[in-house]
This record gives sequence, structure tokens and C-alpha cells, in this order.
Amino acid sequence: MTANSLLKNLLHIKGAVVDSFDLGENAKGEPSLVVHVHVSKGLRWRCPVCGKKCHVHDYVCDEAFWRSMDFGPVEVRIGARVPRVRCPVDGVVTAAVPWAKPGSRFTTDFAFSAAWMVKGGLSKKKVSEHLRIDWETVGHLVDLVWHELEPDVKKRFDGLVRIGIDETSYRKGHSYITVVVNHDTNTVVWAHKGHGKEIIEMFFSELTEEQRASILLVSGDGARWITDAAKDFCPNARRCVDPFHVVEWANEALDSMRIDAWRRARTALAEMVRKSKEGGSANDRDAKERIRQAKKNVEQIKQSKYALGKNPENLTTKQQERLALIQAEDPQLMRGHAMKEKLRLIFKLTDPTLAEEELDGWLGWAQRCRIPAFVELGRKIRRHKEHILNTVRNGLSNARIEATNNKIKLLLRVAYGFRNIDTMIGLIMLFCSSIEIPWPGRKQKEPINKGSITTQAA
Repeated sequence: MTANSLLKNLLHIKGAVVDSFDLGENAKGEPSLVVHVHVSKGLRWRCPVCGKKCHVHDYVCDEAFWRSMDFGPVEVRIGARVPRVRCPVDGVVTAAVPWAKPGSRFTTDFAFSAAWMVKGGLSKKKVSEHLRIDWETVGHLVDLVWHELEPDVKKRFDGLVRIGIDETSYRKGHSYITVVVNHDTNTVVWAHKGHGKEIIEMFFSELTEEQRASILLVSGDGARWITDAAKDFCPNARRCVDPFHVVEWANEALDSMRIDAWRRARTALAEMVRKSKEGGSANDRDAKERIRQAKKNVEQIKQSKYALGKNPENLTTKQQERLALIQAEDPQLMRGHAMKEKLRLIFKLTDPTLAEEELDGWLGWAQRCRIPAFVELGRKIRRHKEHILNTVRNGLSNARIEATNNKIKLLLRVAYGFRNIDTMIGLIMLFCSSIEIPWPGRKQKEPINKGSITTQAA
């Protein structure tokens, strides 16, 4: 095998002929390899817009360079002199090359590698450091890969039957993003900046009449605008309140109780210390022990947010100890915890009649509990009772809904560095789907998105 053939195979670029190469250093003093190539005759020359073969217009362009996959510690770039072509439709444009998408200065393999790393859980900063590129470029590459793998995103609208609508904050200052989830495939089908009735009406307006008619269930939180939009565009659809959001309401009520309990414990501790000093018992051993226990109680309540909110079967040993201490020191807070757990378990029931009976019993309990946060929660749930029961009647899985919501929130945390909202949406659409990102040069076990991939990376 010649050096030219070896380089061509290592670079994984089809349709290119290696002319020469230069091994040196980049601007940072790091080892760098520049491989000079030209496009093989069989692929010359195509319009980057319509893909038609065109005649060469001129060669006024200087040699252009594309970042390729590194060879270990060596930064690799591909250099080629690409002409402008005369397209009868799009006019005079720079010709396309087979190893990169039009307008990109990164090879297709490089872009897929960056997207694969982000999907694997690496932060934007880590990906940028590893690949030696600007951190904003990571987002652009993810967006490029998404559009390559899924050129027609509206295909996701076909066959919609049960959808979920949710709004999530992606930045401080009341910046929201609205997402629509297909409950049957557990994938995101639409996402847009903003929230409210006007935003979700944009989604429904993109659907055909047949697609709207096929939707039989619309879930979400208790927002009135979701109910109104579903009624206007999908009159045959049942409205459901996601169990994920109902349990979240209960956790919010429980956390407000925890904060009140912490404040009470802290006030009691301050009063204990004051009386100890005034009574001259500051150095008394028993007094010191009582103060120490009170301080421990304050700290345990303060750090018990996740212990109270987690499912009991998922608690760590330390979190179980915290709950045991709270049970001994603050029975009312534990009563709130029991009410939250009872509500969560109702959504595990599959019998609608039994679920309704249990929910009625819980509402009665909330009305009599004399805990302001849960009394108000009971009123809220009573207003949405029918929509909550629709969730059980239609067999919506809380686990699947929670998993999808958590995945979206995780991606939003990863994407906090993305200044471009469209790039962030691309990240969600790509990763909350059935699309698998191929690793360049490796055979895939299954077809990737059934014919949507057209790049050499597949």
C-alpha cells in the first residue's frame, strides 16, 4: 500500500485523491498534518444546493482547508483547491466536496464524532477541549448532524395518537422552551422557543387535518392554555394531566413544608442557645448535648430535600437515616411525605374505578390534614380530577413520561453554554429521538433511521 492510499484510508474520505502532505506545527506549536487532495474525476463538479453536475466557472478560490479526525496527538486538516461552478438554477457557487457538507469547514466524520461525544454525555467544554475547537462550534456541528440525519423532521408528525406538551425553563429570567412528545414512541416531535397558547398553536398549525384528527390524547400539566388549544385543534382528543407533574406538585408542597420545618427548628435552636446563655448553663454538659442535637436536627432538615422527594426504594442509607430523624423530630413533615407517597402510588394503579376511589380518599385526607400546603394541593387536584383520572384510564406510564422529561432537563443543563436557541432545539430533537449517531468508519448493527442518512459516515 502506497503512502497516498494509506492516507486516503486513514482519513476515510471517498472521492478524493491524495496529492501530497506536510507535517509540521499549528499556530499553537502542536504537531499538525496537512493533506493536500483533489476530487476524483468521477465526482466533479456538483452544485452544493441542488447537487447537479455543473461546468467549472473559474479557479479564483485559494486552497481551502477542512478539519479532519486527528491522528492521535496530531491535528489533521485536508486542503483542496475547489473551483466555482456555473449552475443553471443556483448561479455561480463554490463546488461541493464529498468529504464535507456545503459551507462547513469540518469533515462529515469530524462533525459526527463531535455529536456522538455530546450524546455520550460529555459536556460542551470537554468536547471542545478534546477536539481542539471553539465551544460554540460544538453546537453548530450538532445542528449540522441533526439536519443530515433527519432532513424532513415533519415525518415525526405521521401517526400521532397520544402526545404530551411540556414547557421547561432553559435559562434564568423566565426563558422557556415548549416541547411536544409522542407518548407511543417516547420521542420529541416538536420544540420551539417560548410558551403559552400562541406557541402550541404554531405546532398544531403545522399539522394536516388528518394528523390533527388522529390525535386522541393530549397530556401536560394543568395549564389552561393546553386545555384550550387541545379543544380548538383536536376536539376528539381527551385531555390528561401527566402524573409526573401531579407528583411534582406534591413534591413542591412537601418542600415548602420542609422549609417551614427548617425555619421552626432554627428558631428553636436560637431560643435554646439564648436561654442557655441567660441561665448560665452554657457550659453545662446536658445543655451542650441538647444544643448539639438541635443543630444536628436543623442540618438534617435542611439537607433532606432529596430524601423526602425520592421514591423510598431508591433512598441511600444516609437518606433513610435523615427520614428516621425527621420522623422522630417532626411528625407533621413525615405526614406530608406519606401523603406525597400515597398520591404517587395511585398512578401505579391500572384499574380506573379503584384509582378514582383512592384519589377520592386522598382528597378527603388532604381536606382534613390541616397542612396548608396540602390543603391547597388538594383543591388544585380536585379542579383537575377528571383530567388526572383520564391518565389512568388511558394507561399513560408515569415512568416513561418522567424519563422523557428528565432527559430533556439533562440536555438543557448540558446545553446551557449554547447561546443559539436553534442549536439547543437541534440538540433536543436529535437526542430525544430514535436516531442513532453512527461512529465514523464503523459498521452499524441496525439501519440508522431507515434511509435518512446520506453521508459517507453511515
